[in-house]
Amino acid sequence: MNIADYKGVWVYAEQRDGELQKVALELLGKGREIADKLGTELTAVLLGNKVDDLAKELLAYGADKVLYIEDEKLAHYTTDAYTKAICDLANERKPEVLFIGASYIGRDLGPRIAARLKTGLTADCTALDVEEGTNQLMMTRPAFGGNLMATIMCTEHRPQMATVRPGVFDKLAKDETKIDEAKIEKVSAVLEEKDLRVTVKEVVKIAKEVADISEAEIIVSGGRGVGSKENFALLQELADVLGGTVAGSRAAVENGWIDHALQVGQTGKTVRPKLYVAVGISGAIQHLAGMQDSDYIIAINRDADAPIMNVADLGLVGDFAKIIPELIAQIKSYK
Repeated sequence: MNIADYKGVWVYAEQRDGELQKVALELLGKGREIADKLGTELTAVLLGNKVDDLAKELLAYGADKVLYIEDEKLAHYTTDAYTKAICDLANERKPEVLFIGASYIGRDLGPRIAARLKTGLTADCTALDVEEGTNQLMMTRPAFGGNLMATIMCTEHRPQMATVRPGVFDKLAKDETKIDEAKIEKVSAVLEEKDLRVTVKEVVKIAKEVADISEAEIIVSGGRGVGSKENFALLQELADVLGGTVAGSRAAVENGWIDHALQVGQTGKTVRPKLYVAVGISGAIQHLAGMQDSDYIIAINRDADAPIMNVADLGLVGDFAKIIPELIAQIKSYK
């Protein structure tokens, strides 16, 4: 492998049912920064069928160009079809860097691509940068249960690959003046029946009314200290008067008090709300990894020495069952 032959930063632009996923736009924002540092192009790789409008949107969010692989067999995600389509293109075009969102799809797709391209993959990254002098990609992720951060480099193989959790980076402002259809290249995939072990016959969805906490601007989050599922009703009341949503720590999920989709932390979702109220949460590093970039953090805890107090902008020491009703009353009075 001649590393010098590999150029360009690629971002896999995940879409589902004709809708771009938020993590794809976030990766374009970070990819733009990395591509500029490397002095190379940023390319969005879009797979699907009849999603031309999404290709234009990717240009508006920072991509220099879009490689759009269109095929009826790519209308719905399958591991075999998407892996082969991307690997065939990567072997031909030789990107230096490939970013994939650490969604359910990305966590399936990323390792498959890396194995087939015989390169490394750093999973669940929380930071990306370029080393001065060498232009090596530095990929940082939590290690040893989140107790330390490890920075990993892939020095001998290309592309350098990383999956990134949703909510970690900011997307760029949309600029429709950058939409130029000449920068969209349609590519045909070579997908034969022998390449595909799974065929999607029908898609049946079960609706689940759970808020997307990664989009919320105000979050009231509860932990082990809340004590019970019934006590989460008080947190819901506070969230309602604030115009926010309820979330929780891993302990709250494991105890069955809230849905896993509402979990904040290393094994849940990364959130960056304007206001994060942590109730009965001690502040283990695994939880902090998912919310420490919130604009303003209020911690309510009986323990004045709890780790959460070290990252909180405001710490309230005491019984949440007494503090929250008073907060609710004062907010209602203010309104």
